[in-house]
Parts: sequence; structure tokens; C-alpha cells
Amino acid sequence: MDVKHLRYFIAIAEEGSLSAASQRLGVAQPSLSQHVIRIEQELGVTIVSRSPRGVVLTESGMVLLRHAREICASMTACMDAVRQSGGTPHGLVALGLPPSVSMVLSVPLAQTVRLTLPQVKLQVMEAMSGFIKKWLDDGTVDLGFLYDVEEVRHHDIDLLMSEDLHFFSTREDWPLAAPPGEPVPLAEVAKLQLVLPSQRHGLRKTIDRFARDAGLELDVFLEMDALSQIKDLVLRGSAFTILAPAAALDCVDRGELVSSRIVDPPMTRPVYLARNKARPETMAARRLQLIIHEVVADLVRRGIWKSAQPHAG
Repeated sequence: MDVKHLRYFIAIAEEGSLSAASQRLGVAQPSLSQHVIRIEQELGVTIVSRSPRGVVLTESGMVLLRHAREICASMTACMDAVRQSGGTPHGLVALGLPPSVSMVLSVPLAQTVRLTLPQVKLQVMEAMSGFIKKWLDDGTVDLGFLYDVEEVRHHDIDLLMSEDLHFFSTREDWPLAAPPGEPVPLAEVAKLQLVLPSQRHGLRKTIDRFARDAGLELDVFLEMDALSQIKDLVLRGSAFTILAPAAALDCVDRGELVSSRIVDPPMTRPVYLARNKARPETMAARRLQLIIHEVVADLVRRGIWKSAQPHAG
């Protein structure tokens, strides 16, 4: 059994019939049937069940399909890496961005990639960091941004920067004695009703860790794993929240939200770029990592992406 047999089997499984797979592959149907028989003879199990309506995978066939996809994807990545090793970077690179990072990074990064890596197709996938870790684990993305790497064991981790976390509200509903822009103690924030992401995501884990270390319990009346809805609730005056400034850059620029940096203790979070080192690394992915560093550094230098302020003590 070789990669060709696996690719034929994947087509049969996905099409659900030998005739449809034959048309897709340009291979005669009797030949495909023989390939299936050879695989079954080699493995000693039945991998498909035939019926007048087509073919259905057996349990053994489902196991084979999962591994066949992984093997074929790895082989494709290997071939791409070899082809690119002495030439111009090209091909697809998938990047996972949390919404707060995407807000500030996705557009300038896409523009830079288009100018400097014209043969590279950048695929940006946005999700909370908990989902991005899963995408890194299963190979859905080549690179991904993470905030919490305590449980990351099999990825290359690169610290890009750290961000201060801010308390956000509308100006009209500002609940604190100190005006917006003045640092606010975490103990004051803990008295207010907050909407935050659920505990499986990096931002929430960071916030909970600071509160726990300070001996405080936050009043989280609603958990919501969608940045746009969190901001919408705050805009409506229904709640307050804790975010990195980059996450609400649009609302602040429009004058819709105001914020204050959280102190006592200073609440910060690191921003990491991660890569699954178990997967082959293409030249395009390596070049993208370098470009990400350059673009992030430029955004920080220009004050668009605010790095954490140095804290005394």
C-alpha cells in the first residue's frame, strides 16, 4: 500500500461511490475496485461496504481514512518544502488569529505579505485562542497566536510582546471615581458586573489568574466567546469588560468606548506565536514568521499596537 492507494481511497470515501471517484481521479472504475481489494487483502479487514447506492466506510475504513488524510497531507507538505528549499517561497500558509490580534494585525500583515511574498497565499482564520490551540494540534493552521502556553507541549513558542489589560466602559456609564485614562485598581474592577470569555480561553485564564493571586473574586455575570458581542453589550451599557486595547481599537477610535489600565497588580498578558514542530515547515511559513515579527514591531513602534508599560517594583 502506497500514497497513491491512499489518495484513491480518500477520493472513494469522499465521493461515496466508485463511479464518482473514477470521474474525479480520471481512473477506470474497475481499477479503483482492484485498489480497494488490494488494501483489504493487505490489511486483512473490510474497509468499505458496497450497496446499489454506492459505498459506505466500515469502522476500519473510518480509521484508515483518518490516517490516510494525515499521511497524504504530510507528504504534500514534505514535497512543498523540498521544492521551495532552493527557490522562491510559494504556496498556502494558514494563520490562526484571535479576534483582538486580528483587529490590529490582519490588514497590515496581509498588505506586507502581498508585496513581499507575491507567490504565497495567506489564509487568515479567526477564533478565540482556545480554538487556535486545537487548530495547531490538528494541523488546521501552520502558525497561530496564543496567550496561554502553560499546557502547550509540542509547539515552538515565540514571545512577540506583552499587553496591558484595560477596563472598558462607555463614557456615559463610567462607574469609577477615577476618570477614564487613569489607572484603576483591580479591586475596584472586581466590584462591577463583567462580561468575559469562558474559562477555556487564554484571556479569561490570564484574568482569573491575576484575580486569584490578588485574593479577589470577579463578578462575571455572563460568559461569551465572541469579541464582537462582548463589545456590543458594553456599548449598550449592559456590562463592563476587561480587554487588551487592541481588541477595542475600533470602538475607541470612534469614541464609543473609554478605558483605564488595570493596576494593583498590573494586569498584563503575553502574546505568543506558535508552530506545531511535528509538522514539516515550509519556506513560506518561515518567511511569514519573520514578516510577522517585523510587522508587530512596526505596529508597536508606531503606537498602534500598545505594548505593556514598564512597571516599577
